[in-house]
Order: sequence, then C-alpha cells, then structure tokens
Amino acid sequence: MNEQQVRQEMVKWGRSIFERGLTAGSSGNISVKVEDGYLVSPTNSCLGFLDPGRISKLDGAGQLVSGDAPTKELPLHFAFYEKRPTAGAVVHLHSTYATALSCLSDVDPSDAIRPITPYVVMRVGRVPVVPYTRPGSPEIRPLIEKLAGEHAAVLLENHGPVVAGASLDAAVFAIEELEEAAKLSILLRGMPVRMLSPAAIADLDRHFKLK
Repeated sequence: MNEQQVRQEMVKWGRSIFERGLTAGSSGNISVKVEDGYLVSPTNSCLGFLDPGRISKLDGAGQLVSGDAPTKELPLHFAFYEKRPTAGAVVHLHSTYATALSCLSDVDPSDAIRPITPYVVMRVGRVPVVPYTRPGSPEIRPLIEKLAGEHAAVLLENHGPVVAGASLDAAVFAIEELEEAAKLSILLRGMPVRMLSPAAIADLDRHFKLK
C-alpha cells in the first residue's frame, strides 16, 4: 500500500470511528507507520473530517515533514513503535465504555479487561492501566514503554484506550473489540460472571498464537 492509499485509509477509518460515536469532537488520534516515517492525524482535528492532504507526515525521527502540526499525543504513539516492532499503526480514542472503565478505581491495574469473550482475548489480550498524566505529556512515553513489549493495548487512567496493531485495520478492529468488552464489563458489574477458564485461554493461545 503506497502513501496515498494509507492517507485514504486513515480518512476512511477516521470517518467510520467518528460516525459510530467511538470518539467525539476533536478527540482521538491515529498514526500509521510508512516506509519513510509516519502519517499522523493533525492536532485538534476531528477524525470524521480528516483531509488526506493535511495529514501530518513525520520522518523516522518524528520531525514534521509536511502537512499540519501532528497530534500532541505523539509520545504514546512512539512508545508503541519503539517497543513493539510489529506495530504498524496506533489508535487512541475516547470511546465511552473503555474511558468509563479507565475512571473506575477498583479496576485491576494489571488487567482492566477481564476475559469475558474469546475475541477480547484473541484481538486485545491483557490490558493494563497506565497511571494518569496530562494529555500530551512526554511523561506518558516511558510508562507505556514498560508495557508495550508485552501488551498491544493499554487504558490511560481517566483518559481512554490506546491500541497498536500490525496494520490500521487490525488496530481499529482491536480497539473496537476492547470497547465492546469494556461495555460488557460495565453492564455485568455486580453480577456473577463466568470468565473464560485458564484452559480455554491456553487453547486460544495454541490456535491463534496470542501475544
């Protein structure tokens, strides 16, 4: 896929994410790794109305080459690219249920999304909670770098989800699955929930090579 095609894919997925209410206003950001750097949604842009020609183009060192100024959330994106060699795209949203889960004080910080369904295990895996930092703060980068090697997704405390995937499609599918699992987790709070057993999770690992 060439750069122009990647730009169109970012526009397509940004519009889809926005129109389905997975992030509101100018919240959320997307980045995709390309051959000579990165394409990133611009700062204060609405994912529903991205202009392919104004998407930020960064070189391999993260310096702006063309387009509008990039999202202020670059540190969390580069944390995944640095520590997760398979990452080809990163998506950060303020989706309702995952963000709600990130605000709950009794969520397990080592695994906020319990293994309710096989698909959250297959597409998302364990989701740790990253301590709160100001949006855009460089302090987030080392916090995510500690986790990104073993986790494709995290919840930013009181902020929302971030997911890395091998491609933009994969990252979007995973963050959608995370949102659905977060919704189930909140709907089922206080109920006697049957989780997937360790044996069931091990079986998924054998068949789908989970990471």
